[in-house]
Amino acid sequence: MSQDVHPVPDKEPEDWTTGDEPMTGPQESYLGTLAQEAGEQVPDGLSKADASKLIDELQTRTGRGGDS
Repeated sequence: MSQDVHPVPDKEPEDWTTGDEPMTGPQESYLGTLAQEAGEQVPDGLSKADASKLIDELQTRTGRGGDS
């Protein structure tokens, strides 16, 4: 039996209990890297949920996502 390398989250980011809290330090750092590669700016004041969605979008655009 093989394990899924990219587990699917149980909930969508907007359904997270802490999704409206400010993004975490690691999210901010990774978003900075992805945004630089994509030629984008990271908006100030993102929530954890919004940061997660933007990470997914930028991973797709930069080819860093596991499903690209």
